[in-house]
Amino acid sequence: MAPRVTSADWIRRGIARWKSLARSERGFSLVESMVAAAILITAVVGILPALVLGFQTTEQQGATATRATEYAQDKIESLISLDFNDGATDTTVFPPNATGGSGLGGVMAVNATVGAIPPAAAAASYVDYLDASGNLLTGSTGAYYTRAWSISTDSTASLKTITVVVTSTQAAGVKGLAPSTTLVSIKSSGL
Repeated sequence: MAPRVTSADWIRRGIARWKSLARSERGFSLVESMVAAAILITAVVGILPALVLGFQTTEQQGATATRATEYAQDKIESLISLDFNDGATDTTVFPPNATGGSGLGGVMAVNATVGAIPPAAAAASYVDYLDASGNLLTGSTGAYYTRAWSISTDSTASLKTITVVVTSTQAAGVKGLAPSTTLVSIKSSGL
């Protein structure tokens, strides 16, 4: 006959099992925790330069490129608002002066182009310079953005293509190409 198991035996066995489990699940020692922390710190320090470069690139390519696009849009809108044959308005200042500039190139010959866009050298009356806040400067000294444009006529001389390129002149401490934006718009003579 098998020995009889009492409830007290069950309780003793349960307590022994619980103590065994408690001993096996004591957690980590201080040394184990310090080794894990050292490995984690080493990994973070190794990844840190990539994170810094990512933040710098985001600033340069994100915020600066966005501003370049806004400044190109401003110039396109300024030029589009001029009369089709305007050859006198100075758009290199704000607000534009009624005289002293080149406007939309005036009456242009068929397939003619005035102004220049990068990589060509900027043409007088078709370039202006902006500081880091987007304020117009009187010259290129201290410029953060260069804004150049050209105007071309088509074969019928009834359409003008306006091209504006805004380039950041300073690369915010990151190697690589400076952010640049090109916008193109067409103005009709209304014929």
